[in-house]
Amino acid sequence: MERISKNIVKLRIPILILALVLVVPSFFSFISTRVNYDILSYLPKDIDTMKGQDIMLDEFGKGGFAFVIIEGMDDKDASNLKAEFEKLDAVEKVLWYDSIADVSVPKEVLPKNIYDIFNSENSTMMAVFFNTTSSDDEALNAVVEMRKIAGEQCFISGMTAVVEDIKELTLSEMAMYVIIAAILNLIVLSLAMDSFLVPLFFLSSVGLAIIYNLGTNFIQGEISFITLALVAVLQLAVTMDYSIFLWESYKEQKKLFPDNNKLAMAEAIRQTFASVVSSSITTVAGFIALCFMTFTLGMDLGIVMAKGVVIGVICCVTILPSMILVFDKALSKTMHREFLPSFNKLSDFIIKHRDAFAILFIALIIPAAYGEAHTNVYYNLTSTLPEDLNSVIASSKLEEEYGMASQHILLVDADMPLQKVDQMIGEMKQTDGVTTTLSFDTLVGSSIPREAVPDSVKEIMKSDKWQMMLIGSEYEVASDDINNQITELTAILKKYDKHGMLIGESAATKDLIEITDNDFKIVNIMSIAFVFIIIMISLKSLSLPVILVSVIEFAVIVNMGISCYTHTTVPFIASVVIGTIQLGATVDYAILMTTRYKKERIGGKDKQEAVSIALHTSIKSIIVSALGFFAATFGVGIYSSVDMISQLCTLLSRGAVVSMFVVNLVLPAMLMMFDRVIIATTSDMRQLRSKLVKNTKAMTRESAGASVQ
Repeated sequence: MERISKNIVKLRIPILILALVLVVPSFFSFISTRVNYDILSYLPKDIDTMKGQDIMLDEFGKGGFAFVIIEGMDDKDASNLKAEFEKLDAVEKVLWYDSIADVSVPKEVLPKNIYDIFNSENSTMMAVFFNTTSSDDEALNAVVEMRKIAGEQCFISGMTAVVEDIKELTLSEMAMYVIIAAILNLIVLSLAMDSFLVPLFFLSSVGLAIIYNLGTNFIQGEISFITLALVAVLQLAVTMDYSIFLWESYKEQKKLFPDNNKLAMAEAIRQTFASVVSSSITTVAGFIALCFMTFTLGMDLGIVMAKGVVIGVICCVTILPSMILVFDKALSKTMHREFLPSFNKLSDFIIKHRDAFAILFIALIIPAAYGEAHTNVYYNLTSTLPEDLNSVIASSKLEEEYGMASQHILLVDADMPLQKVDQMIGEMKQTDGVTTTLSFDTLVGSSIPREAVPDSVKEIMKSDKWQMMLIGSEYEVASDDINNQITELTAILKKYDKHGMLIGESAATKDLIEITDNDFKIVNIMSIAFVFIIIMISLKSLSLPVILVSVIEFAVIVNMGISCYTHTTVPFIASVVIGTIQLGATVDYAILMTTRYKKERIGGKDKQEAVSIALHTSIKSIIVSALGFFAATFGVGIYSSVDMISQLCTLLSRGAVVSMFVVNLVLPAMLMMFDRVIIATTSDMRQLRSKLVKNTKAMTRESAGASVQ
């Protein structure tokens, strides 16, 4: 590494030129990488709800679907509007009452069950089927075009419309996420650093790393909008410390080499690389643990962020040193005293009252665990979107005017006898919450021979192998009622057709609930195992990983538990990823303090003095790191209109602060309390262990001698 560091210093100008040149291909690669806005598309491909979507596409040429509610339009204009919709490339078929009867036939003469499906007192409704999946770009563009064609009289509900609204909302806010995170982080760095200029170089270096990371996402084909929204904020939050490490090391080396800043920087790079790599490993491990989720959104976020941390490390030891050396004179002129205090008095207070903090830790375990276990979680994205969005308005109208808060699609054997179809539909109508049933037989009626039905009508609901049915429900997606209803409907379906499938947003969301619940357990175990092994190897101890992981896991539980006591409902993904990210990113605080404690203890200090020195020397770094993490995520949490992004950033910012308090207040007490255990189970503390054994034997002999006398 010494040779590499000297070459970095020597090639500082070419490195900066290359860094700027790489921005161009990274930018074009970034804008050409597709963004997926459909959360449900990350479900496993082998479950019925996902296989059913493939059947819909293969057999019916239909993927996503939407209900279009039209107000204040006569039947002739509505029929013309339907024809305009059907001209769109992504629209496979539009189902309205003129699909089965001429528009000249008054709707009032239709059978009541048919009339009620398509009409309310205030509007008429069309079912639009797309020839692509609900989140495909062509389907999303079709929704945009449909809204333009119909104007303000048109409200479109369904997953495709929701995805399009989330896309527009996220894209309109994305730039502000980065700006807010950068400004707040700059404020923290300006207070923490001793130069007004160096924070700008920090942000520039991390900013380039973020651009490179976004540019390399093409290897995945596409990334989720959640990953895209969080990547810049998270990468800034978890990698900014590396820049601080380099700057502090450079200042120390300049004291040793006052007349040779290039040699000072080369040595700083060499030393920083070792510390940054060891620090980043736990963070990378946390993100890699997300890749073990069955719900592949975790893999999407995990790969992008693990890659981002690695790129951040590389930029920290190449681009940032080059910037500092090129602008060294300007940096010298902008130096100032540090505004943050030393926190020595606070450290003394913590050491003095360590027993009280240990008791507080024990006292909070039960309420924190209770809070975490009873935090409410939501799975329905639509329910948290702004109420003025077109898709949200449409969903409300669909529920109020047509009694459909959600919809199911049934796929059954095309050759199922009419009598069995009637029996099955009849049973389903009796299921609590079912408001509407629409099938091929409902459309054409029972009196018309099937062979007399035109193919244009047949293809709407039937294929060679399957027939499709729509069921409307008054229950909301992700509610207990809808999940129970799905279970009942599936049981009825399997009774008549064991190969039949119930699919749609509600069924997919039910699968999501079950899958992510299991994912949470797996990811939690994997992240703890990864971090435990890394700490065990780096600190050469069996007990320290237990202590450090326990401390941070306690911080995670407190963070999640607070949501229960503030009556905040968090997105389902939060319970899966927050613990992993918080553990991986903030366990470094504990490692920093523990490493110094070990050094002092091996050096001959008694346990209280060793812990005191460790706290004094690390508390400021921990506070600055946590405040940087907080600054990068807190503002986005306040600003974002997308509740999932807002909540994730709020939980991450709060998690950094909670970890900061727990490490500074609780860990010193834990290190002192388990000092003997640590010495006995840490390989590079053998000499200290031998010394303790000798002292213990000597004390035993003295005690025995005193008792004899």
